[in-house]
Amino acid sequence: MKPGVRLCVLSTAVVLALGVCGPAAAAGRPDLVLAALKAGKPYAFGELIVKYRDGVAATQQAAVRSGLGAQKVETLRRGGARRGETALLRIPAGITVASAVQALRNDPAVEYAEPNWIYHHDAASNDTYFTNGSLWGMYGDASSPANAYGSQAAEAWGLGHTDCSGVYVGVIDEGIYYQHEDLAANIWTNPYDPVDGVDNDSNGYIDDVRGWNFDGNNNDINAGGANDDHGTHVSGTIAGMGGNGKGVAGVCWSGVKLINGRFLGRNGGTTANAVLAVDYFNDLKTRHGMNIVATNNSWGGGGFSQALSDAISRADAAGILFIAAAGNSASDNDVTPSYPSNYPQANVIAVASITNTGALSSFSQWGATTVDIGAPGSGIYSSVPKSVKGKLVSSYASYNGTSMATPHVTGAAALYKSSHAAATAADVKAAILGTAVPTPSLQGKVLSNGRLNASSF
Repeated sequence: MKPGVRLCVLSTAVVLALGVCGPAAAAGRPDLVLAALKAGKPYAFGELIVKYRDGVAATQQAAVRSGLGAQKVETLRRGGARRGETALLRIPAGITVASAVQALRNDPAVEYAEPNWIYHHDAASNDTYFTNGSLWGMYGDASSPANAYGSQAAEAWGLGHTDCSGVYVGVIDEGIYYQHEDLAANIWTNPYDPVDGVDNDSNGYIDDVRGWNFDGNNNDINAGGANDDHGTHVSGTIAGMGGNGKGVAGVCWSGVKLINGRFLGRNGGTTANAVLAVDYFNDLKTRHGMNIVATNNSWGGGGFSQALSDAISRADAAGILFIAAAGNSASDNDVTPSYPSNYPQANVIAVASITNTGALSSFSQWGATTVDIGAPGSGIYSSVPKSVKGKLVSSYASYNGTSMATPHVTGAAALYKSSHAAATAADVKAAILGTAVPTPSLQGKVLSNGRLNASSF
């Protein structure tokens, strides 16, 4: 036992009733968790994420649940002889999430406990596209049409770099309308688990042919129908088919394959499902050796989560970039952290939004040390589903948000990886930040002091 640490021998129920015990034994960042609860960050009522300490037996886990009067809802990460389990618990109505977090901080069997935070996407709708001057986020200085403040992707296209074959990108978001005319050719089909009602690849998900719907716990990634416009819009910016004479073009025209981790539903998404989604991609890469360069994370909300932070660390170990929206509250992330973009892992790239005149978008959050780069995020046209007489059809719309800036960077990461096969995640990140174009509106606002430049990728 470390000096100064006294294990709590009282049951969780006694701690809840009396509020007594020794110094906190739990790891993680309970200070940030409790601060977020005090600030009113949204979370799933009556739900708690608990990570047990390594080596804690099932009987001890059951004792923790019994002391709390809680029920196990789901295993987020299986434990073993050397690894503690992470689980989602439901607590009784008479116990608040805050008091349960406080109590479990002092339980020697528990590494950390936290709320099941609720997240939302970081976009706002306003209402084709490259040739008519609308798709400014893809333009470069010398493209036609041109815009110096675009991502410069058109410059790379002009050099013949439109094929991103062999590269995979995870879209952790709402679902994707995978039949969209500008996306269908670039949607992944799982070769490890054919549609036969059997979990052939033993990952816990039956027939995850295009990814998985963690919100609905099924393989229907477009379960939201026309409501899955955000994930579809993000996907079009990353990998909309180019050169087909219609709609939009993504940073990666062709070859790249999008895999959906749908965790955002009508009421947002939870930490538990976000963790499962991140680990879904970690598993695909580590077990099957898939060339997954990044996940796109155009969402935010809630407070610090050790469970999500740990999953991002596992992605870092797997060599997967976690590219995240800085947020739309027009605030400084150095002062008020915004998650998930504020997680400190080396694989995180936090993205601010700029307008077509190079200004920091009025809604965009920033941070001289916690936000990395700016990218086009105002007035961004991309693919969306539309319901016509009850049937989904392909359509297009213009949205604003750091949600729209983020997939420009994700697409650039895929573009770079496709031409630099040996590049590590750290190499890709260094290339993105190292080639940023200095921009007055971003000086002292983002780490790179500049905006995305994919011209040489």
